[in-house]
Amino acid sequence: MTVVSSKEFAINEDKYLDLAMNEQVFVQRDNITFVVTRSNANKKKKRLKPDNDLRRAISMDDFLEKVKKNIHHFYEVKRNESSNITGS
Repeated sequence: MTVVSSKEFAINEDKYLDLAMNEQVFVQRDNITFVVTRSNANKKKKRLKPDNDLRRAISMDDFLEKVKKNIHHFYEVKRNESSNITGS
């Protein structure tokens, strides 16, 4: 662990970034402390394995097609109900 002022960090930025590869570097400015540390963000991201939910999934096109069918069916049923009421 290394603690430096923001001015010292700015003057020797490369030195402290190299140091942060192996340890935390604390940079102090006024009453605020910043932590400089190495991140593994650029490493290959872990991929999730398919599970049962994914196997049940449908494409967006399939979903929209099913929604359209249900909407058409709903209006057909409602139209038949209203024609039965008015036709009685």
